[in-house]
Amino acid sequence: MNWSAKIISHNGEKRIAVYFEKNKDLIERIKKLEGSRWSQSLRVWHLPLTIEHIIRFKLDDDGKRPIAFKISEQNFIELNKFIQQIHLKGYSSSTLKTYKNEFAIFLQYLKNKDVITCKSDDVKNYLFYCINEQKITEASVHSRINAIKFYFEKVLFLKDFFIEIPRPKKANKLPKVFAKSDVKKLFEVTTNLKHNTMLKLCYGLGLRVSEIINLKISDIDSKNMQVFIERAKGKKDRYANLPETILEQLRAYFIEYKPKIYLFEGQYGGKYSTRSAQQVFKIALERSKINKDLGIHSLRHSFATHLLEQGTDIRFIQELLGHKDIKTTLLYTHVSDKSIRKIISPLDSLD
Repeated sequence: MNWSAKIISHNGEKRIAVYFEKNKDLIERIKKLEGSRWSQSLRVWHLPLTIEHIIRFKLDDDGKRPIAFKISEQNFIELNKFIQQIHLKGYSSSTLKTYKNEFAIFLQYLKNKDVITCKSDDVKNYLFYCINEQKITEASVHSRINAIKFYFEKVLFLKDFFIEIPRPKKANKLPKVFAKSDVKKLFEVTTNLKHNTMLKLCYGLGLRVSEIINLKISDIDSKNMQVFIERAKGKKDRYANLPETILEQLRAYFIEYKPKIYLFEGQYGGKYSTRSAQQVFKIALERSKINKDLGIHSLRHSFATHLLEQGTDIRFIQELLGHKDIKTTLLYTHVSDKSIRKIISPLDSLD
């Protein structure tokens, strides 16, 4: 079977397009690859520009070799050991993607220096370069540290390697949330039944975008009014309460769209993509004319905040959200209407 692949720009994103004569078996194989999508306009299957896909399709971007090929041969061997160990440890696909890309950037920085010979000073110099030359955020520095730390501790088994390497202080950012009236407006402008149902479940169950696209029909228990969230963040199962007001809409959705396995499926079967779900939210935000720079995850934040405002116990909210640490859930007390914003200044109480 003849095929070819090249890096393209599709909807403002770098993707790998794979060209081949129509073949059922090959289409099934492509569909199983992480992030694969069919473009009706381009008439081609395309995938995310990840290191694994770059390796798989042996890409060279018009003479400008991609990041995986800017790494020395010896360090490329270490990169594959690194990826293999992440798989063996059973980390999530999201963590795998982040770690391998962050570690590959570090290997690119090293050029011909073997990573296995690096000392703590080499890592410090790299982090100094990231902060002062690349001007990346504290969160991005932490992400790069985590990836490099994984290599030295979990691949090379150097437990004390990072003792002398400091971490920059993280900015204490609060969750961004919608007012209830704005949530209602988002639903009103989303007239497509599938999209409307998706957004309502994100908010009504407090789901992450990865959780909404991974929901299966079998996870919906309308008899007990519960939804099973399987292997969520941290590979932790949990149950969420199914809102009574969504039940009739869900039934109408089933009748119209006839999903087979996943609750929300793409045009050509299989689960809905993360990017498509995010696009659904983005369009709703634009149509509602809500002037806020928020993503689909803000529906989950709003769910938690509005529960708190209704008087729900913080530990019940922790369980519904699937938070491992109560400190994460307690962040919502800082944005709730029942918190500091309701305290009356002594200036307003002067006679």
